[in-house]
Amino acid sequence: MTTLLSSLKVIARPKIEPKPPILGKRLKLIEKLDEQLAMAQAMIDGQSYEAFKEKTIKDPETGERKTVRKRKAVRPWYFDDNDHYYFEIKVGLKTLEIDKGKAAIDIGNKEALPTIIETLIKAVEAGELDTQILQLSPAKPPKPAKGAKADKA
Repeated sequence: MTTLLSSLKVIARPKIEPKPPILGKRLKLIEKLDEQLAMAQAMIDGQSYEAFKEKTIKDPETGERKTVRKRKAVRPWYFDDNDHYYFEIKVGLKTLEIDKGKAAIDIGNKEALPTIIETLIKAVEAGELDTQILQLSPAKPPKPAKGAKADKA
């Protein structure tokens, strides 16, 4: 008699290697660049830009958890001087230097901002800024495995 479990292919749990931390940093930077792209496009179109984040809150009366959208402040990474625009990439609160001692990108007129930001997104996806990203935000040491704490005798 065959059982349902005998129809399954059972194996030992494979060891999964952790992903390199740069992948998460790249994704976070791309997310921020996407916000900058949307903000720049809104500025060019003469519209206001609002960003939101999802936040889970607990209702004090019912104790029920629900997700709400809250506005979040997003500062532009671009700035202008007499209608000539420049762009800086930020990692946390720090400005990323693209070349040694050079952090600002000369954009020119504001209509070129979206194209430049899209180019930067592609560069981050390709890993061209990994060295600079890691210099600004070094990788955290890996967490010890569960159960690896030394027992005090």
